[in-house]
Amino acid sequence: MKFGSLLIIEVEPRSHKRNDVHQATPFLAGFAVATAALAGRYGILAWQAFKTRPPKPRVRKFYDGGFQPTMTRREAALILGVRENATPDKVKEAHRKVMVANHPDAGGSHYLASKINEAKDVMLGKTKGSGSAF
Repeated sequence: MKFGSLLIIEVEPRSHKRNDVHQATPFLAGFAVATAALAGRYGILAWQAFKTRPPKPRVRKFYDGGFQPTMTRREAALILGVRENATPDKVKEAHRKVMVANHPDAGGSHYLASKINEAKDVMLGKTKGSGSAF
């Protein structure tokens, strides 16, 4: 087009869509490879750290050893699963739970039942701890 002495040339911009896709593909592929490499590295490091940690016992460790000749407050608390300074209500609740699990009528031992009852008495202050009933 000519407007007086001025020449104006209209040029349509060339489409860069195809060229942009070709440039983005290698970038995205490289980014994906780098991400996978980093994830793999951290995964391997995490697995090695997991394997080197000491194993934790999966079940609670039970008290080793038998009963003492005269039951102490500490032993009574261990039998009932309470603290030595537990309230009477906590002691009674713990006694009931342990006794239900070990009652002679439900297949439990008479000896254990007597020790559980003795532990409750010691914790409640009804006795100072006697020797075994057997």
